[in-house]
Amino acid sequence: MINWGILGLGRMGLAFANAIDETSNSKLIGIASKSGKTFKNYNNETYESLINNKNIDAIYISTLNNTHLELIEKILKKEKRILCEKPISTSLNDLSKIQKLLFKKKQLFEAIAYYSHPQTVELMNLINNDEIGEIQSIESNFGFKAKFNPSSRLFNKSLGGGVIFDLGCYPLSFFMLFTKNLEKIMIKSKTLSYAKSNVDDDATAILNYDNKIEGKIHVSFKSNLNNICIIHGSKGFIKINEPWTPKMNSTIEVSSNNHFHIKSVNSNLSVYANQIQKVSQSFIDQNIELNLFNIEKSLINMKLISKWLSDESI
Repeated sequence: MINWGILGLGRMGLAFANAIDETSNSKLIGIASKSGKTFKNYNNETYESLINNKNIDAIYISTLNNTHLELIEKILKKEKRILCEKPISTSLNDLSKIQKLLFKKKQLFEAIAYYSHPQTVELMNLINNDEIGEIQSIESNFGFKAKFNPSSRLFNKSLGGGVIFDLGCYPLSFFMLFTKNLEKIMIKSKTLSYAKSNVDDDATAILNYDNKIEGKIHVSFKSNLNNICIIHGSKGFIKINEPWTPKMNSTIEVSSNNHFHIKSVNSNLSVYANQIQKVSQSFIDQNIELNLFNIEKSLINMKLISKWLSDESI
């Protein structure tokens, strides 16, 4: 059993607190929220008391992006384990610094919940079983209309705002699923538009993997995108209609050699509960291999995000 604490009780902190009850290997011990929010009968602790609590094995960080680095450093000094909301940091240098502080490889994971969901696992099984042949291209997007507010976390640069930081990790991480050597992923071209607060609010990119697979990705705060992923192969395609927040009962559309079928996927846990269960399982047994977003994947993701955001031409 892994005893958990939560730092930050916004939307994702509450989602974690509600989801943990579904798990069999995780227990919520304490919460800390600077906003003064409370959850059920838990006392609202200070960040310091929660980090120092000897009964807590792991901490979920769901605070603002710009606070992650300092909190991670404090937690690691107490040799606790961490699940941190994305992005773990807002710079590649900070993330590299975090990597050097880890005393165990599986001490920290980035909270990209869909990665370990049965839908994603089944998708990988279909690809590995050559269902659509050799992958040629991948399309993925994530976007919604967000009301502009320069002081909100989405549009405030000092809080780590911007659509690429907030949503870019999703299509990038999806593309990463289908590459054996992550270092060979390149950004071939990109477009960015900016809100009045000078943070990116819409961005596209063309990815290339080893001159074999092309990726077309799009994230937006300006438009309600269809939020789907399509993988095109030499024998057909696979379409995921709800890639980012799959439900307990979801479907994968498969077209192979002109034969179309729908694959049903069932999960015993909701997407966030599944993530908590798998992360706790990995903390309990360091030898088990689960499809979680570890520090190595986070570093590749951040390298690509940095390149996407960069003023440098490609």
